[in-house]
Amino acid sequence: MKYPFEKKSDWVFELPRRGPMQVPLRLYTTEGMLKQLEEDQSIDQLMNVASLPGLYRYALGMPDMHQGFGFPIGAVAAFDTDSGLISPGGVGFDINCGVRLLRTGIPRKALEDRLDELGKVLFSLIPSGVGSTGHRSFTKAEMKKILNEGAAWTIREGYGTEADRAAMESHGRLDKAEADLVSEKAVERGRDELGTLGAGNHFLEIDYIETVYDQDCAKAFGLAENEIVVWIHTGSRGLGHQVATDYINLFKNKMDQYRIPLYNHELAALPYWTDESRRYFAAMAAAANYAWTNRQIITHQVRTAFEKVCPDLLAGRSVSLVYDVTHNIAKEEIHEGKRLLVHRKGGTRAFPPGHPELEGIYARYGQPVLLPGDMRRGSYILVGTETSMEETFGSTAHGAGRRLSRNEAVRRYEFEDVWHEMEKHRIKLFAADKKVAREEAPGAYKDVEEVLGPIVHAGIARPVARSRPLVVIKG
Repeated sequence: MKYPFEKKSDWVFELPRRGPMQVPLRLYTTEGMLKQLEEDQSIDQLMNVASLPGLYRYALGMPDMHQGFGFPIGAVAAFDTDSGLISPGGVGFDINCGVRLLRTGIPRKALEDRLDELGKVLFSLIPSGVGSTGHRSFTKAEMKKILNEGAAWTIREGYGTEADRAAMESHGRLDKAEADLVSEKAVERGRDELGTLGAGNHFLEIDYIETVYDQDCAKAFGLAENEIVVWIHTGSRGLGHQVATDYINLFKNKMDQYRIPLYNHELAALPYWTDESRRYFAAMAAAANYAWTNRQIITHQVRTAFEKVCPDLLAGRSVSLVYDVTHNIAKEEIHEGKRLLVHRKGGTRAFPPGHPELEGIYARYGQPVLLPGDMRRGSYILVGTETSMEETFGSTAHGAGRRLSRNEAVRRYEFEDVWHEMEKHRIKLFAADKKVAREEAPGAYKDVEEVLGPIVHAGIARPVARSRPLVVIKG
């Protein structure tokens, strides 16, 4: 191997401190995926993260890890709030790029002959693709409320219910948000993008529950075999991208002043106690609130589509939220009695039963962990565990993770290849952009089963159910 990793188990590999590293690396992976990681820059990126001041215990890589901007995607890093840093590149451009899962209670067989119509209505109601805009533009006054209040404002405006908010991480709002610290350019970019998927790996899927592994937990979450669920994956769109851009540029210009080494031009970071960091955290929180609003408006449109296409099947049922998880975020949390700033760059929170931040059924069973695979092979619903709190700062993987770069995927796959593969598996594909569909070809991603292995065997999340796609909408 290129790097002298120590094999702690079949699922855990550690790279001891070397050079400027302040802490070791710990990867949850397999030997096969570790060899793949040596082909990109993700391990070097994580070594740079491990070299930053104030990092606590480890720089962590999840089994979906691959090369990103600043931090690798699939990385978790916890900084001491007194001596550590905050990094806009460690959060990412798509702030609060998250996933939510909706249950319907509708049997798969009852919906089969309406899937094409439902897909068309969803594709019309929920704009997707690069630069896609929503069905209305929000005023600057509305934007300020959205940025400060998140899902709470959205629900007051009629886009959902309080039950939705109870099923969102942080109840769909970070309370340290300050809209005034988001630039006018960012606000302008976000005004007409609410209710849109965007492009890249963002998607909306109609799936059915193929397998239930934990009947008791699945029943509590309202999941049953052969019933229809809906997955939504999107984030803060152009607004979040602009917030990241604004503050990465600000941080780069201040690193010399605070004597922070710049290991890579993408890895801008400043001490968490500085005024610049406070301003970034407040702007990041505002962008996170925007993302929750975006997913909530999309949820409203999903409900509208189901009511239009199959009102008879909804009799006595509702399209309700199982849970909404956040990726690309930095949060203050208590771990091992210490207040830490946990960066999850393409990582998912995985809190266990009884955690003080969880309520209701989540306090009893643990926080749902939503693990999307590629658009053919399906996705997993898991729950967090106590082991995740002990080993990974209550974190786990956020999806299958890329195996090929976007350019390599386009080189290997034609749109017709992707279309026929989906058709072969009886999956209806709606794509706003053929090139993006090629970038998102199933073969461009790791097999979600391979990613699941280290998670389950290391005990940092526990499987509840698996779903398979019937309709996929891509940007």
